Amino acid sequence: MPNLELWGGHECTVNRVHDRYLDQTVLSGHQDRIEDLVLFADLGVKALRYPVVWERIAPERPDLLDWTWTDERLAEIRRLGMRPIAGLLHHGSGPAYTSLTADTFAPGLGDFAQAVAERYPWIEEWTPVNEPLTTARFSALYGHWYPHARDERLFWVAFLNQIDAVRLAMRRIRAVNPAARLVQTEDLGQTYATPPMAEQAAFDNHRRWLTWDLLTGNVNREHPFWARFARFGLTDRLRAIADAPCPPDVVGVNHYLTSERFLDHRVGRYPQDRCGGNDFIPYADVEALRVMSPGPVGLAGLMDQAWARYGLPLAITESHNGCTREEQMRWTLEAWRAAERLRERGADVCAVTAWALLGSYDWNSLLTVPANHYEPGAFDLRGGVDDPTPRPNAMTRMLADLASGAPLHPVSGGLGWWRRDVRLEFQPVGRIAGPLPPQRHFDPEPAAAPPLLIAGASGTLGQALARCCHLRGLSYVLTDRSQMPLEDPAAIERTLERHRPWAVINAAGWVRVDDAELEPDACRLANLTGAVNLAQAAAAVGAHYTAFSSDLVFGGQLDRPYVESDQPRPLNVYGASKLAAERALMALDSRALVVRTAAFFSPDDPWNFAAVVARRLTAGRAVQAAADCVVSPTYVPDLCHAVLDLVIDGETGLWHLTNGQAMDWAEFGRAIADALGLDMRLIKATPASQMAWLARRPARTPLASERGHRLPTLSKAIDHYAGTVRDGQVFHPHPAEEVDGGRIGSVA
Repeated sequence: MPNLELWGGHECTVNRVHDRYLDQTVLSGHQDRIEDLVLFADLGVKALRYPVVWERIAPERPDLLDWTWTDERLAEIRRLGMRPIAGLLHHGSGPAYTSLTADTFAPGLGDFAQAVAERYPWIEEWTPVNEPLTTARFSALYGHWYPHARDERLFWVAFLNQIDAVRLAMRRIRAVNPAARLVQTEDLGQTYATPPMAEQAAFDNHRRWLTWDLLTGNVNREHPFWARFARFGLTDRLRAIADAPCPPDVVGVNHYLTSERFLDHRVGRYPQDRCGGNDFIPYADVEALRVMSPGPVGLAGLMDQAWARYGLPLAITESHNGCTREEQMRWTLEAWRAAERLRERGADVCAVTAWALLGSYDWNSLLTVPANHYEPGAFDLRGGVDDPTPRPNAMTRMLADLASGAPLHPVSGGLGWWRRDVRLEFQPVGRIAGPLPPQRHFDPEPAAAPPLLIAGASGTLGQALARCCHLRGLSYVLTDRSQMPLEDPAAIERTLERHRPWAVINAAGWVRVDDAELEPDACRLANLTGAVNLAQAAAAVGAHYTAFSSDLVFGGQLDRPYVESDQPRPLNVYGASKLAAERALMALDSRALVVRTAAFFSPDDPWNFAAVVARRLTAGRAVQAAADCVVSPTYVPDLCHAVLDLVIDGETGLWHLTNGQAMDWAEFGRAIADALGLDMRLIKATPASQMAWLARRPARTPLASERGHRLPTLSKAIDHYAGTVRDGQVFHPHPAEEVDGGRIGSVA
């Protein structure tokens, strides 16, 4: 059996919603970056699922075809030694002159397929229609996509039209190139249910196979769905398909964490937006892994089923996970390991596809809301201003390592969230309708991975980083001064030798801006000497090192946000200590990452400005806040997740990380008050000169980044903060008298 191949593909959907077409190739910028193909080839990709899409080449008339873009790209793919798997329709309904439910659809795609084959007779692998069943469901049964039908007969018509389009397209292609192979993709999941929902689950579980059942000629009178088609007068079409089947050369399995579903008749257990029903009974429809205990069979079990059902070569053609970096890596690695284990047991699994190499847009709304919501892939497109270059990350390196057999990143082998208790969102259900196929975890429990070491157990940032590591299943060690005093190099060395971390994050340091004016030596000892000591020890054990700096390294002279390349000019002792640390770390270790950030707020810290605003306004007390001091408020949980992603990616140098919006402290206070439904009039805008600050503050230090924005918007962060606070119904009460809110707001 040939070696397991790495395939790839960028998200290339061309989708119509009403009269709006959404083209993922344009959204990702790949439309104008042929150099992306070199990045793909460098991963070790052998075959590339690539758009030769009907709507893009012949959008206005079937006889008016523009090959310019496709000619150039396919030639480059060929030059780079990759095989294109040509996709002619990807979750689309065709150009505006046809529709999934039109009689012209299949003949139109057949004509187009012939034109493509004649243009590129050397292409041997084809996917004329991606996911016919899924596309028909979303377009003609649920009404999400054009033609926005909610009619079962039209759903079956749209589905059969696509199956006929595949058959006709392959017939026309093979007339040009008899060696052409069909790689037929479809989403593969499984439905589980409580006993009253057994019939609906059985319906779903028979339907999920229909794309491949039809193409292999297996839908006959004995098939569970023959009668369903007959009800709508479609049996003649079934006979025609069975008489001239078009079996896939490769069964392409697309699978996501949402593919396996659980149906529960007890709708009161679930939010209203998860509830619906059929003609007979209301029920909730949720992700199976969010409720089932034990969990669903997963990708490995489903691939096993597909091999047993068809005995045809298999490939995992999509398995994207829009999540944190290590979870993306774990999901991909699990797919790769599942393919390897299946091959060991005799299944012909030929490839695993790194899908959505450039990420994807707006799939959180099934493409129905054009919100430009981006999920990174193996490359990250969230570059800095005017920088469209895809940024490699840890996923990129892992894919190359999988293809070459090199050792993998230490975080990749951990248990994904879908295999940890954190996956359960609802009351667990253990008893389901029918027998549950045995779970097959082909991978053993992962061996203990080296930890991430976090210094600063007593601080807001250290505690928040530890919480994020726990949530993400990252092994970590959190140290305090008693365990690892940063002024003692020998103690640091002993600690790092004992734990052998793969990365070190220094979340310790002096944060009291005004007190630094009174104790400058102590501030420099914590922020400079301690930081350098820890960095030197990390370098000695080969660990990546991360430190934090502040917007207060800048003097506030610019009328725009500061970026990484702007010249620092601190106005106070605290800012000077942070700048000195930055320069020392950059000189010491070019692999160090220094994150400049600003104006923390968090639901887990009683002393940050937002907490003071919430607490005092709830008590009917006013808050003084500087109206002439502009900053970039930063939500600590968002910051921690972004930092962990950068650490896993091995990023170095200076990064500015904030929630990306500039406002003065008074504006920030009003935004917090508004989100919590408190009296904004109690925020008293006050000149900085009246704030009784010991340290001089710059007037404007908002931060922006030349390297890319990594955090959600500030409005989303404030909403998340307010929701967390409201859910807990606490505003961090503290018995001590608070210092002035504006002064709290100045702490980095």
